[in-house]
Amino acid sequence: MLRTHKCGELTKKNLNEEVILSGWVHSRRDHGGIIFIDLRDRYGLTQIKFDPEINKDAWSEADAARSEWVLQVTGKVIARPDNMVNPKLATGEIEIEAISVEILNKSETPPFELNEEKVNEINEHIRLKYRYVDLRRQRMQHIMRMRDEITTYIRGFFHGLDFTEVQTPILANSSPEGARDFLIPSRFHPGKFYALPQAPQQFKQLLMVGGVDKYFQVAPCFRDEDPRADRHSGDFYQIDMEMSFAEQEDVWHVIENLMIEVIEKFSDMEIINKPFLRIPYMDCLTKYGSDKPDLRFGLEIELITDMVAGCGFSVFADMAAKEGHVVHALKVDGGAKFSRKEIDELTEVAKTKGAKGLAYIILKEGGELQSPIVKFLGDDLAKKIVDRLGAKAGDIVFFGADKFEVVWKALGAVRSDCGNRLGLKDDKKASLVWVVDFPMYEMSEIEPGRVDFSHNPFSMPQGGLKALQEKNPFDILAYQYDLAFNGYEILSGAIRNHNPEIMYKAFELAGYKQEEVDARFGGLINAFKFGAPPHGGSAIGIDRVLMILLGIDSVRDVYAFPKDGQGRDVMMDSPTVVDEKQLRELNIKLTKQS
Repeated sequence: MLRTHKCGELTKKNLNEEVILSGWVHSRRDHGGIIFIDLRDRYGLTQIKFDPEINKDAWSEADAARSEWVLQVTGKVIARPDNMVNPKLATGEIEIEAISVEILNKSETPPFELNEEKVNEINEHIRLKYRYVDLRRQRMQHIMRMRDEITTYIRGFFHGLDFTEVQTPILANSSPEGARDFLIPSRFHPGKFYALPQAPQQFKQLLMVGGVDKYFQVAPCFRDEDPRADRHSGDFYQIDMEMSFAEQEDVWHVIENLMIEVIEKFSDMEIINKPFLRIPYMDCLTKYGSDKPDLRFGLEIELITDMVAGCGFSVFADMAAKEGHVVHALKVDGGAKFSRKEIDELTEVAKTKGAKGLAYIILKEGGELQSPIVKFLGDDLAKKIVDRLGAKAGDIVFFGADKFEVVWKALGAVRSDCGNRLGLKDDKKASLVWVVDFPMYEMSEIEPGRVDFSHNPFSMPQGGLKALQEKNPFDILAYQYDLAFNGYEILSGAIRNHNPEIMYKAFELAGYKQEEVDARFGGLINAFKFGAPPHGGSAIGIDRVLMILLGIDSVRDVYAFPKDGQGRDVMMDSPTVVDEKQLRELNIKLTKQS
């Protein structure tokens, strides 16, 4: 037997028991010839006392031991002296008086200290290269346990509602989910490729056709996207679900109950809006400058295009006169205290979103308006704008004037940054918002003048076939929805287009001929010809949910073995070069990059 107890569970109830513990040397201290070792496993720490007068051999082994060596210790549980009790440890009232010790394995000097207080000093590249060492930290152990507990709870939640868990294929077909596919060459079919699924979208819809009316899955997904703080490179996991004979309200009801239970059970966050708010997509962009608004704080953006039309300030007046251009304002309560340097920094934030600058008015005590633009606006108009916004002394008002897309992105980024600077993003609050009524189509960024799907091509258009036949494509809304949690998108979903006639027409407006639809999505659309039920669902980004609940800055830390910021696995040296034999088997020949 390598252990009788875990390192974190012994208390005074175990006094005088002979026990066996196994774990890693967390720290070693020599106090006047008596050696103390804190032995660690994933359950906690236990202090071991090695006294040469009690057992010389055990003391000698402890004297040789170093950090991260793996030991098995046999000893007796004794009470610590009163002045050595450590109330911060679950085992802080006891220690083990060592009888014998066996060195199970030695360790090289670790690349960094397993000290939670110093973890921010460690280079992330080093942490990821030696991830197996980093995982020994109590914080990382807690994250892994939380991930397991939440996933287990979610499985139980769906099973309790009579959902069936189904594993869908990993080797699949290419699908227009909005990102690049990872392609897998086929050895048996030269020149043809599988694709790793960006999501189980088509398969879960096929399950609905197959009569599996309530499906869910903890699904691995693969997208060749650039990594960022809230998006892992390459692969990620989502809680995928789909329901037959369901409308939006049915899906929302299930998801709201799930998220409320998970947040209240696994965090101390207060959900500030139950039921969750529902805000149309365009209202989100206009009021909050984001399609995933953080509503833990206010700071709403106001439309003032009508007020500045024809005014003396040409920067505003010219934008107000142009089609598709707007002038919006953002009042920041208490923002008058921002320094010149901070205002310059906020201006740079706006510029990263395409803005040419960031005009502002500071409201001083006594009603004075301090700004370079007041003399161009005129005192009367400036005061009218300030009055409409409800601004008061101590506030600052920022302005955006450009194309609508530039303005909402710029002021949205400024709003978020101000929320950080003013401490308005309370980590103890949970704001969940349904973003609804997404546009079905948008102008293609790649081919100007071409209509493209804006969200999910398999969504049902609001108004059905009639809307597709009679409306301007850019005026058609879809039964699509996202769920935003404290400024992060954690869910995307839709009521699906289950009718072949409507699907052909929807793709036709995006420039696809019927034969192209049949070629790319034949498996799905052919199935719909055999009696597909109305259905809809969603997918929760479980990695982002964990990141928010645990207060983690980077989503990479919720993975046991993440990629770095360049999409590399520095621990396993991946991606890597493969030999010529493997390439020949796949009928692939590499060309040198110029």
